[in-house]
Amino acid sequence: MAIRQSKDLAATLGDPSGVSLGRGGTALHSEKYYLLPADLRLPPEESLESTLFSSPDPEHKAILDPSLPTLLLFECVLAYMLPSSSSRLLEWFVKTFQKSQNSVLGCIVYEMFGLNDAFGRVMVNNLKERNISLPGVEPYQTIESLSTRFLDSGFAAAVALTLKDIRKAYIDDGELERISKLEFLDETEELNLVLAHYFISWGLYLGSSDSSAIWGHWELTKKRN
Repeated sequence: MAIRQSKDLAATLGDPSGVSLGRGGTALHSEKYYLLPADLRLPPEESLESTLFSSPDPEHKAILDPSLPTLLLFECVLAYMLPSSSSRLLEWFVKTFQKSQNSVLGCIVYEMFGLNDAFGRVMVNNLKERNISLPGVEPYQTIESLSTRFLDSGFAAAVALTLKDIRKAYIDDGELERISKLEFLDETEELNLVLAHYFISWGLYLGSSDSSAIWGHWELTKKRN
C-alpha cells in the first residue's frame, strides 16, 4: 500500500494499469515487481507453492521459473525460524529447481551466529526482554556449520565468512579508510567483536555440468595487497 501511494516508488513498477494490490494491501503485483506475504514457517507446499506457481493474470507466466537463474536472499530471516523449518524451506527450493535440467539456484544468507559466548548471551538476553527469540541460531555455532547447512539441503557448493573476515580480507584499505571517516571510526576492537558474530554464507545448486562452466566459480574477490 505504501509503495502504491508513493509517486516515486509507483513510477518504477511499470504500466500503472498492470499494478494491483492484494491481501489487504500487503501484496503487490506489477510487470516489474512482486511483493508476496507468506509465513515461511509453514510447509512450503502450503505457503509458497500456489503463490509462486499460480499467476494472478492468466496471460502471464508463473512468478517463479526454475529454468531461469534465480537468487534467494535471506536477510535475518532463518535465525527467527526453527531449524527444521528453515532446512525444509531450503530443501524445497532445491527440489523445485531439480525439475529443470539446466537450472541455476543461488542462495545468500546474512544473520547472526555463534551466540554461546559472553557477547552472544548479552544479545540473546536483550532480545528476550523484547519477547524475541532466535531458535534458528542454536545449531549453528561455528562458521563451518553454516556452509554445511547448504550442503545438507542439497546445494552443490557453499561458503561462509564472518563479516569480520570479509572486512579484513576482502575490502580494500582505501574503502575501509573512506568508511571509517564517514562513521568517525577510530577504534576497531569493539566493531570486530560485533562483526565476528554476523556472517554471510552462500550456496549454489547447478542443474547440469554445462551450468558449472559459467557459475562454478562463485566467490568473493580478495583485496589487493
